[in-house]
Amino acid sequence: MNDQPSAGAPVPVQPASPNVTANPAAPAPALDPRGLPIGYPFKPEWEVTPRDAAASLLEDGASRPVLLDCRRDEEWAFNRIAGAVHVPMSEIERRADELEDERGGRAGPIIVQCHHGVRSLRVTAALRALGFTNVKSLAGGIDLWSLTVDPSVPRY
Repeated sequence: MNDQPSAGAPVPVQPASPNVTANPAAPAPALDPRGLPIGYPFKPEWEVTPRDAAASLLEDGASRPVLLDCRRDEEWAFNRIAGAVHVPMSEIERRADELEDERGGRAGPIIVQCHHGVRSLRVTAALRALGFTNVKSLAGGIDLWSLTVDPSVPRY
């Protein structure tokens, strides 16, 4: 017997994970003029705001950064920012060469994002230690992106 659905038949969609569920009612923090939560300890040498990241993702050529999503597989399955590349945090060192430019260089811009910006700061530090010279973390992660750039990205 064939266990594959017939052509045109709906394919059941399983939840990504019982640990990742939508939370659209989570209270939105008050934001400063940069779009960061008031009092957020922004580190400009290590981070980029979601609004600035969104603007840089519209650029062409070598100045357009790679958007690296370092979240777990089940988080990636639940939601993502369009155009992001997924390399889970646990695989960064092993897969770092995938982030090099076409000539094997490590100077191209990379923005790392996770859920709230904690893991992405750690991955940013790891990539810098591996010789990547133009890496920053997305301040506030995909959650702040959802609040300040693209509300169609579900919060969790």
